[in-house]
Amino acid sequence: MAGTEEDQFNAFITRCPVDTGEPGKQGTGRLAGQCIAIKDNISTSGIMTTCGSAILKGYIPPYDAHVITRLLNEGAIIAGKTNMDEFGMGTTTENSAFGPTRNPVNPERVPGGSSGGSAAAVAAGLVPLALGTDTGGSIRCPAAFCGIVGLKPTYGRVSRYGLIAYANSLEQIGPMAKTVTGVSDLMQVIAGHDPRDATSTDHPYTHTPNAEISGKRIGVPEEFFGAGVDAPVAETVRKAIDRLEAGGAEIVPCSMKSMAYALAAYYVICTSEASSNLARYDGVRYGVPVDTKPQWHDGFRAVRGAGFGPEVQRRILLGTFALSAGYYGKYYAKAQIARQQVRADFDRLFKEVDLLAGPTMPTVAFKLGEMADPLSMYLADILTVPANLAGVPAISVPCGTVDGMPVGLQVMGRPFDDEGVVDVAYAYEQGVI
Repeated sequence: MAGTEEDQFNAFITRCPVDTGEPGKQGTGRLAGQCIAIKDNISTSGIMTTCGSAILKGYIPPYDAHVITRLLNEGAIIAGKTNMDEFGMGTTTENSAFGPTRNPVNPERVPGGSSGGSAAAVAAGLVPLALGTDTGGSIRCPAAFCGIVGLKPTYGRVSRYGLIAYANSLEQIGPMAKTVTGVSDLMQVIAGHDPRDATSTDHPYTHTPNAEISGKRIGVPEEFFGAGVDAPVAETVRKAIDRLEAGGAEIVPCSMKSMAYALAAYYVICTSEASSNLARYDGVRYGVPVDTKPQWHDGFRAVRGAGFGPEVQRRILLGTFALSAGYYGKYYAKAQIARQQVRADFDRLFKEVDLLAGPTMPTVAFKLGEMADPLSMYLADILTVPANLAGVPAISVPCGTVDGMPVGLQVMGRPFDDEGVVDVAYAYEQGVI
């Protein structure tokens, strides 16, 4: 717990020396003396922050992200910066310039991504708590694969100041822990308004998890169990939902037709935003300079070609294409229309039910190297991206195993009803009845 254990799963990129036994190290505050792992795309003053990319190797931010300031003010100790898919682009934490992270449940499998390092650090017992970021499921996916709890808060409820941007309109910082209570405790510290973030809202989180869910209407969209969801995973999650029903919740079958185009809309939007955000890595503003030719564009190309990995290059190219003059209306504009339809679907459903439930991921954790085909990796995000498109809160809580690997139950709620999704997850965790 002190941040000194052997990291056999490659969960960390940077370890911070910690000794909580020193006098005065315990401090005061709600997280006094607790070691917390931080995903390596969250700025930490004086600690290398790389986003899992060679282009930022050696970069040391001059300031702390808002969430880091809040953690330190509550007595938390930074254990280190965790491994991640480069710039958050991936579902396995294999797309890292620092090597893949392994799943503590089975080291021959991936921990999920892109917050795989944070999930592995918690699952392996290296830290009790961690911060991840979720752009299209990057907290919930590794939480499900590693058998821990992960919350993607409502968009705007946690400040993104100091988060190195990938896709601004989608991503959120969120808590990860072995228990729902741990996630809720960490959420209490990081949530709240920050004037430095224009998307930040004044919705502090002061909730204590409550296992009483009697009378809650929980919708179960049939599309959440559609093609691509492994039958054993579906069966495990349906049994978990049956337990919620036995605990007093009313289960309401429903439909979410916008699932048919949510994934395509997500990848057009996130790659387009990435194309814009990553333009700053040119060897002048950010990035490691390389030997360049006389022409500026040759140097620009050389820096990015040497510093970015294949998946980042692929997404930049896709996003640049979608934003180009001849294709903007055909792809990006249509993706935004589809995004509005996803939001409208959530709005419609939340007039009928209080929450939605289904699998977090369509399969259990992949074997290392299994997702070599990028399209197969993209398809794995089908169940998590709708919450990011709509900005609603979503949590993953362990609900069983298939072939010895964890399965996650995902619960989504109305905007700013993070408390509601936490309560359902807590009720399940506590045995419901």
